[in-house]
Amino acid sequence: MFGDIARFLLNTIFTLFGAALILRAWLQVVRLPPYNPVSNAIFQATNWLVLPLRRVLPKAKRVDVASIVAALLAAVVFVVAMIALAGVDPLQFAPTIALVSVLTLVKWALNLVIWLTILMALLSWLNPSSPAMSILSQLTAPFLNPLRRVIPNLGGIDLSPILLFVIVQVLLMVITRMAVSLTMFGI
Repeated sequence: MFGDIARFLLNTIFTLFGAALILRAWLQVVRLPPYNPVSNAIFQATNWLVLPLRRVLPKAKRVDVASIVAALLAAVVFVVAMIALAGVDPLQFAPTIALVSVLTLVKWALNLVIWLTILMALLSWLNPSSPAMSILSQLTAPFLNPLRRVIPNLGGIDLSPILLFVIVQVLLMVITRMAVSLTMFGI
């Protein structure tokens, strides 16, 4: 029971922190203004890790390399902790830790896409004029706009979030299966 609680807490904490690091990089890719409450909260939560890395790592044109590397480091720590909690020596899985960490990072990013899409869909029904709606629209547009070109708008009903949700869920199943097959247990 203690192991299950510890795995749940580790998964929750690292998923939220990893998602914040990915969102930090994503905010810069979509050029969201840094002076909004969402950006400020993300920056405050992640500055302690990203700013020291930024001194060492160069910044690409629109990609915050330090945030991505920080997310990958968080994924490595998470994978090692989960392997150790399973009662297995992490050194035994040393060659696969890097691959499972990348899969974990992708899993966090896909979960972030799902949650932002769900929030945007709910907000579009409940309060479409909310200030958060523009932020969510800007963040999800790179994923939804290609789907909107494929799926016609049915009388004001946008089905692209549902299709995106299905696609991301399938990808999550594939990634989870890959991670399980590499480590013999779930991450």
